[in-house]
Amino acid sequence: MSFAFRFTPLFIALSASIPVTAQATDDNAEGFVAGSSLNLHLRNAYFNRDSHNQGARDTREWGQGAVARFESGYTPGIVGFGLDAHAMLGVKLDGGGGHAGTSILPTHVKGDGELGAAPHSFSTAGAALKLKALDTEFKAGDLFLTNPVIAGGETRMLPQTFRGISLINTSVEGLLLEGGKVSFTKPYNQSGHRRIDTYYGSLDERGKSKHLSWAGAAWSGTPNITTSVYAAELKDIWNQYYADFDYTYVVNEQVSLNPGAHFYHTQDTGRALLGSIDNNTYSLHLTLNAGAHTVTAAYQRVNGDTPFDYINLGDSVYLDNSRMYSDFNAPNERSWKLQYGYDFAGLDLPGLSASLSYSRGKADLTKAAQGNSHYDYYRADGKDAQHWERDLDIKYVFQEGDLKDLSVLVRYATHRGGQGYASIDGNSNNDEMRVIVDYPLNVF
Repeated sequence: MSFAFRFTPLFIALSASIPVTAQATDDNAEGFVAGSSLNLHLRNAYFNRDSHNQGARDTREWGQGAVARFESGYTPGIVGFGLDAHAMLGVKLDGGGGHAGTSILPTHVKGDGELGAAPHSFSTAGAALKLKALDTEFKAGDLFLTNPVIAGGETRMLPQTFRGISLINTSVEGLLLEGGKVSFTKPYNQSGHRRIDTYYGSLDERGKSKHLSWAGAAWSGTPNITTSVYAAELKDIWNQYYADFDYTYVVNEQVSLNPGAHFYHTQDTGRALLGSIDNNTYSLHLTLNAGAHTVTAAYQRVNGDTPFDYINLGDSVYLDNSRMYSDFNAPNERSWKLQYGYDFAGLDLPGLSASLSYSRGKADLTKAAQGNSHYDYYRADGKDAQHWERDLDIKYVFQEGDLKDLSVLVRYATHRGGQGYASIDGNSNNDEMRVIVDYPLNVF
């Protein structure tokens, strides 16, 4: 029995302890049709990576994505039934064989091993059955998941989904309990499903897992404090545990301080398909908000001879120094970040915001991946392998009119590898620009 199902009685017992049966009838009173909604999300994405590495080529792709999501209400009664369904379409606007490989479009490997042009379009569809009793919701099918141990990738043209089951309980105000188990994933740049693997384990076919199980709790019921704890088992690869704490201290109406911390522990389990893993990774941040200005300082540390690894193509890297190009997660890496943000509402330009950050990391790779061939590409002679990244984000969200809620995001990153880093990351020296236009539409 996987560990996620050992947590299931907790959710059931908590739901059953709520004596107000009428609450379920009220929650489901809108009905299957009256409580339904249909949303359409259009995303236009352009990625351009200018490589400064010897022998590497530049990559450039442009595409238009569309995601339609239908969510029904629940049938009346103590136990309500419903259905969620979605359909996705990605269309290539530009991306010839000589410039393919930015990750927003499907990759096509030719017979000679070179990347060919992506197909002109790709699509997928899925659905999940759901039921709700009191404040507990159960889903089975294709899921959109977002938590620190399994978060579908949302930074490309289309989102990532997972196939399995999930359970969420919100009986206690301010407390979210959740758990689940998934066996397949639909990556953001593919049409079909595949087994779950990790970012680094994807280099080895043996690194695919039969399923991932998770359980967690998130608390937001105390003013100015949020905290959560999660645990996940990627079968025969790892057990991963996560905890965070975030606090906002309000000085006055204009000034506040926000300290916080994130912590992951990853340990190999079962058949250890990716070898021995014993990794502790954490980050600390302190943010000063002063009117329209935001200044953040962050420190991050990886303690372990393997990198901090996570679900392939996903966003489950809840660390402060995870940037556009690098996550600063190499074995034994220490990194810091300084970031400045400005909300132009302070200049009577609501909807316009910008941020600029600089991150720098140093790693001791002399012990990296010793006895673990799955991560041996991290081995290097340098004790002080270094790299840095500079990121600029400018975003505008239309505030009114026919284009209300349409947003335009321009992101530019410069990443450079220092002594020793070129030997562990062959694509370390890059300049990358991304332009992402999002247009969410509420159909009904």
